[in-house]
Amino acid sequence: MERYSRRTNLQQYEAQQHFRELLHEAAGDVGLDRVAWTTQQAGDGELAILPQDVAESRVIGRFVPELNRRLRSYNSSRVPAAQIRLRVAVHQGLVHLDGANGFPGTAVVFVCRLCEAEPVKRALAAFPDAGVALIVSAEIYRDVVTEYPEEMRPERFRRVEVVHPDKGFQEDAWLCVVDEDMSAPSAAENSTPTPPAPRNMGPGADHRQEASDSPSTRTPRTGGIRTGDIRVDGQNAIGPGATAIGSVGRDLTFGGGREGRAR
Repeated sequence: MERYSRRTNLQQYEAQQHFRELLHEAAGDVGLDRVAWTTQQAGDGELAILPQDVAESRVIGRFVPELNRRLRSYNSSRVPAAQIRLRVAVHQGLVHLDGANGFPGTAVVFVCRLCEAEPVKRALAAFPDAGVALIVSAEIYRDVVTEYPEEMRPERFRRVEVVHPDKGFQEDAWLCVVDEDMSAPSAAENSTPTPPAPRNMGPGADHRQEASDSPSTRTPRTGGIRTGDIRVDGQNAIGPGATAIGSVGRDLTFGGGREGRAR
């Protein structure tokens, strides 16, 4: 949740309640059963691991847009201090579901770093009426967003580079503010030009096509997370047949079993 720590005790209490309600309602509207999600709460966010039969395209292409619509409606009748706006990160990978103090896994660390990235915070701040800023890993963008976008628009995503020199971490990710055009002048400082998205070839075709990554659109690997002239040194729990999908607030979302590979 955006600006969670700036709220009073009562405001935090109410925000947590409405946060959970909005997630449940948005999931129910697109046919997702929140009761089946394995979750880890974090006060201002949630880590949710989804069952393996949940399609990533439904989560990104339908759940996230529905969540954004509900947040916009919810916020329209509330003062800024009571509004709920979310950063959502999506990734996939391996994770242990039987950790002693959470869900161990490098995929968890990865998605949490995406969710806490300064470019995501700035992109959300650039659009006061938006409900969700979404950042996804390069794999998710390539295999899900560009191939099975549902209600999302791949051309609205902007590539950012995540670099943590002190941790030996350096990865590309893709960022958008749902239902907003980040190429607009008001958001120019928060984005870099996007190469043309790979053509949607449909389920019967080979959809391992890489997104364009020309030197002219890449940002220098000089530390932090960089998009345009913005850099940040941000940072930050998947099982048998798990389906990785992402993170709400500070955490991420994946899918079930004790240890295994996400689809």
